[in-house]
Amino acid sequence: MPNTRPDTRQKQLSTWVSQTLTDDSQDIQLVPVGGDAGFRRYFRFQSPSHWLAVDAPPQTEDTHQFVALANFLANQGVRTPHILAADEQLGFLLVEDFGDELLHKHLHPHRVDQYYNTAFDCLQSLQACPDNTDLIPRYDQTMLRRELQIFSDWFVGALLGYTLNAPEQALLHNTFERLEQSALEQPQSLVHRDFHSRNLILRTDGSLGVIDFQGALWGACTYDLVSLLRDCYIRWPAERVTHWALTYRHRSIDAGLLHQDVNETTFLRWFDWMGLQRHIKVLGIFARLSLRDHKHHYLKDLPLVIRYTLEVANSYPQLKPFGDWFSTKLLPLIQAQHWYSDHIHAGDAPCVQP
Repeated sequence: MPNTRPDTRQKQLSTWVSQTLTDDSQDIQLVPVGGDAGFRRYFRFQSPSHWLAVDAPPQTEDTHQFVALANFLANQGVRTPHILAADEQLGFLLVEDFGDELLHKHLHPHRVDQYYNTAFDCLQSLQACPDNTDLIPRYDQTMLRRELQIFSDWFVGALLGYTLNAPEQALLHNTFERLEQSALEQPQSLVHRDFHSRNLILRTDGSLGVIDFQGALWGACTYDLVSLLRDCYIRWPAERVTHWALTYRHRSIDAGLLHQDVNETTFLRWFDWMGLQRHIKVLGIFARLSLRDHKHHYLKDLPLVIRYTLEVANSYPQLKPFGDWFSTKLLPLIQAQHWYSDHIHAGDAPCVQP
C-alpha cells in the first residue's frame, strides 16, 4: 500500500498538472473518476477536458512499463490513450480521456454481435503484435501457478476460512498443472490479461479504446478471448459463446494468427480450460480486493465467476474431481456468505451436477 496519504498525493498531483500544462503552481481542482482494481486513481479537471490526471503511486505501480507498453501498442495500431506527460519518479501522468462509454454499457442483445466483431478486430491487432522480450514478460508456468495460488490463499483460506488438507492440496496441484499445461501448449501471443467489457471504451468514431493494459504478458492465444466472452460482469448463453469463440478461431486462421490444423474441439478445450484458470484466479483476486484493499463491491460479482468455474469443471472428466470437491466442500460455505445471498441472481446460480 502507498505510504503517502491520499489527500497529500492528490494535492501534489494537482500542483504537478498545473505546472505541466500552464507552468503555474496554482492547484487545479481535480474530480475523482472511477478507477480500477489496482492502486491507480484517475481525475478529471475543467481545462483541458480531454485529459485525465493519473496518480500511480511508484510503490505499487510501474509507470515506466505503462508508458512503454502504451507506446508499443499504439505503434502496432492498438488504440491506447495518448500520454501527454509522465513523471515516473512521482508516479503522475496526463493521459488521453477516452470518456465513460464502456463497452459494458452497450452490450444489448440486439447489438452485441456488432460490438464483439469490433472487439475481435481489436484483439487481432493485439495478437498480431511482435514479441518483445525486453518489454513483455513470459506467461510461464511459474506465473500461472502464482496466480492460481491466490485462489487457495485468499478465496479458500482468507474469505471462506477453509483449511486444505494434504489430499486436497494434491487435488489442486494436479488440477492446476493440467490447466497450466493446456495454456502452455497453445500458440503464444501478446495477452492483455484483462480484455473485457469494462476495459474497452466505445469512442465517437466507433472504434474501441483499450485501457488497463499494463499487465500484458506473452501467453496463451485464448486468454483474452475467454476474458471477453466469459466476462466476469456479464453472462451470455453457452451456445452463443461457443459460436463467437469458433468465429474468432476462423478469423484467426484467415489472418494467419492460428494454424488451420487446430481443430474446433482442440480450440474449445483450450478456450474452456484457459477460462477456468482465469476464473479460479479471479475468485482469489476479488476476495483479496475485498479483504486487503477494502473494495467490497467486487464480492457481488463472485456468484457469476463461481458458476463459470463449476460449469467448465463439470464438463470435462479430467477436471470433474475439482468440480466435485468445490461443490461438496466450498459451495456450502459460499452459500452461507452474506455477499452470496445478497447478490445471487437466477442466471448466476451454479449448476451443480450430481
